[in-house]
Amino acid sequence: MTDTSKRGFASMDAQKQREIASKGGKAAHAKGTAHEFTPEEAREAGRKGGEAVSKDREHMAEIGREGGKSSRKSNRDENKSKEEDKNANGSSHKQPATTERQSQKNE
Repeated sequence: MTDTSKRGFASMDAQKQREIASKGGKAAHAKGTAHEFTPEEAREAGRKGGEAVSKDREHMAEIGREGGKSSRKSNRDENKSKEEDKNANGSSHKQPATTERQSQKNE
């Protein structure tokens, strides 16, 4: 038998494969023979992909952790931005001067 490990599309580096596949896709579209998904086909493909990915519980847990981190960071950034806006507009959490006068009345 001959050695076939160095032959064919699969043995090419990833960049070369992408170049060839891109040319093939462009040619098929130009010729009018390329498959274009209908909205229904796209929905079905997305559903199947989601089912396949969600079977990997460890992967899904990691996605959830990353989402939680992002959400907390986003909330912190948003709150910080609101605080900066308040301080820039002269609004702050300082108590009004009347509080001092009220405490003197109680003495």
